[in-house]
Amino acid sequence: MLIALISKDPRPHLMLRGVLVDRVTTFRLLGIRVSSDLKWADHVDAIVSNTAACLHFLKQLKGAGIPISDLLHFYTAIVRPVLEYASPHSATVCICICHIECDN
Repeated sequence: MLIALISKDPRPHLMLRGVLVDRVTTFRLLGIRVSSDLKWADHVDAIVSNTAACLHFLKQLKGAGIPISDLLHFYTAIVRPVLEYASPHSATVCICICHIECDN
């Protein structure tokens, strides 16, 4: 991926030790999806997708009759970390989630 203010078309090819480097539009770095246009859309889509899968599994567990306390442990151990990982406002998110969970 090339992140720069380059107006040339076509963009230059990158070589590393004589090998042509493949060009990509997004890549994953430490769990965060970085796109060449530096927008968050790909990262947010991945988080939403992962969270939806976790919540679907949580719904299946609830349907299987798993006790509420175990469902809460699953939520705090699996779902919340997906939502909170690398969030610039993770402390605020955590406080809000804890406040919502305590109210219910």
